[in-house]
Amino acid sequence: MTRNESGRIRSFIAFDIEEEGVLSQISSIQRELLATRGDLRIVEPKNIHITIRFLGELEAKRLEAVTEAMKKVRFRPFDVELKGLGAFDNINHIRVIWIGMGRGSKEASEIFDILEPKLRLLGIEPETRGFSPHLTIARVKIPRRNEALKDLILRNSDKLFGVVRAEALRLKRSILTPRGPIYTTIAEVRGTPN
Repeated sequence: MTRNESGRIRSFIAFDIEEEGVLSQISSIQRELLATRGDLRIVEPKNIHITIRFLGELEAKRLEAVTEAMKKVRFRPFDVELKGLGAFDNINHIRVIWIGMGRGSKEASEIFDILEPKLRLLGIEPETRGFSPHLTIARVKIPRRNEALKDLILRNSDKLFGVVRAEALRLKRSILTPRGPIYTTIAEVRGTPN
């Protein structure tokens, strides 16, 4: 595993989005976002995922324990409806542009709820913001007023981008580079039909 200068590995737990048709829909809206002339950094299609839990920078030994905790999470594969554009902090102060979840958000929340106490037992700080299932598709480099960007998000607040199957919960490593993050899979737990 590649480590940063402190010997720790930046990591998170997620479901990757791999369906080409859905990624094509996401790429299309990303092009529209760029056309608003917002100062955006687009998330590359290969990096688009549903974050279940950001872990931060952990030592390799603790990541082994996280992998063991993930193996104890039992879930059935489920469909995730990717629906609606939105923004963090909010629509008037945009830092992150995301696609929300309709169907499947309950199942993703249940996985978060099962994992969270297991992670706390490993000494990982609890998530204080709660769980808000979404896919980040763009980040605003320098937030400033952009009515075209705001209007595009509002016009697509109910748009259906597709349905994907959540089958493999993955522990991911994140290496930050000037050209964007590089994600690799450290471990994977697959859902079982029953």
